[in-house]
Amino acid sequence: MFEPRTGRTSAAASGYRRGVSADPSQRAVEVRRSARRRRTVSAYREGDRTVVLIPARMSEAEEQRWVGVMLDKLAAQESKRTLGDAELTERAERLSEQYFSSRARPRSVRWVTNQNTRWGSCTPAEGSIRLSHRLQGMPEYVVDYVLLHELAHLLVPGHGPRFWQLLEAYPRTERARGYLEGVVAAERLPKVPAARDE
Repeated sequence: MFEPRTGRTSAAASGYRRGVSADPSQRAVEVRRSARRRRTVSAYREGDRTVVLIPARMSEAEEQRWVGVMLDKLAAQESKRTLGDAELTERAERLSEQYFSSRARPRSVRWVTNQNTRWGSCTPAEGSIRLSHRLQGMPEYVVDYVLLHELAHLLVPGHGPRFWQLLEAYPRTERARGYLEGVVAAERLPKVPAARDE
């Protein structure tokens, strides 16, 4: 949902609305044009919306490009912040409420350093979820996907059709899985020494 400050939807705004998935948080985006700005573009979070400040003379195509750049930049900055176990538990509870009607109720959610071959694990009998420390620093939507994956195991054991049907509620499932597959593939690449300058 892209909202120009003027309230009218420009071509760039409607074009960007289709691409708002670049913002992992799915926040509304508000563009504010300023006659005082000459060349600088900035962005910040304001409650549940992202505000992007751009020069008034910028074209609609430039606006669209810069909104994407700034959303990516904010997402990268936010992904570098590490959630503590308490924040991770709160996040899991919010995700359970949003996607599973609060049916998945973990008793504990925490980071662990002993999971190097999987992203997370769940012990349904104990209601415990553990996430690999390797997820720290990855985009929020990826961490959310892994949390949802483990929360789904509190409702459905195994990876049968019912399990995957639960995860279909999360719109970024495929993107997050692709991201994680890319990380695994990159880790398997052979280490090639840097070329020497001659």
